[in-house]
Amino acid sequence: MPAELIRFTALAQDLSPRVASSNTVVGSPATNAETVVCQITGLNTALTIVSGIWLSGGASLTVGTSGTAITVRLRTGTSAGAGTVIATSGALTGGVAAGNLLSQDIQGFDTNTAAGTALTTTSYCLTVTVTGGAATSTVSQANLFALIV
Repeated sequence: MPAELIRFTALAQDLSPRVASSNTVVGSPATNAETVVCQITGLNTALTIVSGIWLSGGASLTVGTSGTAITVRLRTGTSAGAGTVIATSGALTGGVAAGNLLSQDIQGFDTNTAAGTALTTTSYCLTVTVTGGAATSTVSQANLFALIV
């Protein structure tokens, strides 16, 4: 059976309402506390969800005193420790030591809004926790991207 031809394009269609992103660092994790390092807000609630929301984020940080592991999470909302966890890295220990510069990315797909319904979550955040940290770790770069599918 021959492959089906592509018959439609998005050439003249504006898909920008379905995309949100930020590269603003909003915080750096201190002493074992889960901390929001990047967030996106104001997603368009007039849009209908078909599959879910694709999320991609990353952060670069210099590990503070006594840090032994980092955990990166994607959450709904803009508060650390609150909202639904969409994805978590688990405790990452490779290369984690005081003064080391680390970069970690994470992706997730939020399917908590039922297909065919209006978008209900209007914000997401990227959080980082430094296990064993006795001093603040410094986030030098962070980004978060959402695509409403």
